[in-house]
Amino acid sequence: MTIDSDVEPKGGRPAFRRAKERSFCFLYVASVAVGLLIWQAVAQNYSSFVLATPLGVLSRLYELIASGELPVALAGSLRHMALGYVISCAIAVPVGMLMGRVRFVHDLIDPIVNLIYAVPSVAWAPFIMIWFGLYFEARVALVVMMCVFDMIIVIGTGARNADRKLLDVGRSFGATAWQRMRLVLLPESLPFLFTALRIGVVRAVNAMITAELFLAAVNLGSIMKQSAVRLDSAAVLGVLVLLCMLGLAFQEILLLVERRLCVWRPKASS
Repeated sequence: MTIDSDVEPKGGRPAFRRAKERSFCFLYVASVAVGLLIWQAVAQNYSSFVLATPLGVLSRLYELIASGELPVALAGSLRHMALGYVISCAIAVPVGMLMGRVRFVHDLIDPIVNLIYAVPSVAWAPFIMIWFGLYFEARVALVVMMCVFDMIIVIGTGARNADRKLLDVGRSFGATAWQRMRLVLLPESLPFLFTALRIGVVRAVNAMITAELFLAAVNLGSIMKQSAVRLDSAAVLGVLVLLCMLGLAFQEILLLVERRLCVWRPKASS
């Protein structure tokens, strides 16, 4: 009798999961540590004006936080990022679901989505300046433009690939269209929905800083531009590191929520 090595041993599941979590944490920390070591090795060959070391960036970040400049700028940046992301979700979820399940809606909207998606998002910046100006409304609009189409495509794919047999079972039990949507289609599409949310939040962080650099320079974008003029690479890199950590943190939060909600999904074998 053979035993599949990928199957968790019965009765030892908690220990098995703890071992997997420890392994994941170790690899996670090791990956970051290796990246910092490579950065340190490369930065030693250049002037601090060109490429600051990790310690130099950390020191500069501490100064910006202690002065209050960075927290205030970050709060201002997160305001338009969060609003743009929420608007993107409010548009992408219903449109994506309709495109995935209604052939007429898909044939009507899909060419438009693909045409707009093919254009680099930054190319819309001049039109956004004309339509919305240079300030808060324009930054929100750019976040929406850079998020919503990626999310629509992923959500539409998830809704289109939903198991038709499950929908037929719901119909055979007399479930209404709304009940089938809420109790069958939405849970079936959750993995794609969370994938779209993760893609969208990363795009939102990207759009947040892009808007502040291409439109009126404010918040984090202002810090980056002023630091570049002063050849303060440590401050510029500090903002970039902060953006990387924001994107990573938002993704991990969504992954945690996905694992909590999608408990019915089979665990990937290790």
